[in-house]
Amino acid sequence: MTASAPDLKAFLLATPFFGGLSDASLDLLISMLVECYFDTGATVVAEGEPGRSMFIVKSGRLAVSKRANAGSVIPLSALEPGDFFGEMTLIEMQNRSATVVAESPTVLYELTAQKLYACYKADIRAYVIILQNINRELCRRLRRADERVAAYQMRDGEPSAR
Repeated sequence: MTASAPDLKAFLLATPFFGGLSDASLDLLISMLVECYFDTGATVVAEGEPGRSMFIVKSGRLAVSKRANAGSVIPLSALEPGDFFGEMTLIEMQNRSATVVAESPTVLYELTAQKLYACYKADIRAYVIILQNINRELCRRLRRADERVAAYQMRDGEPSAR
């Protein structure tokens, strides 16, 4: 990571992932990030592949999708600057749960599981804050998914517990 400018710090602190970190902790994490560039149409991660890193969106727009049983692609969400993804593989050590494709030229910051572990060893307080931030975001996503499922159920008429 070459940039540690005040504007980068301000950007990162405004993201849900880095909120609440001290200056020293943020500097440590910035030193661990790798800036990655993707052209329009590039697949950043593919559903089912092993994953050992997560990404924070600096610029661009990305589409998140999942394969259905019949092989069709189901769009799930869009990611924009400040969003992050891939964190599930760091927590559960499972393969990627969705595919993420750049819809425009995109710049991402990558944080590997190895670097996150180094953060744990160097600054346990920052590590705990990061995990709390990840958990908060996962809860937000679960609530949004619950709302979509409820709205879908109501569209079909009577609510049911399918």
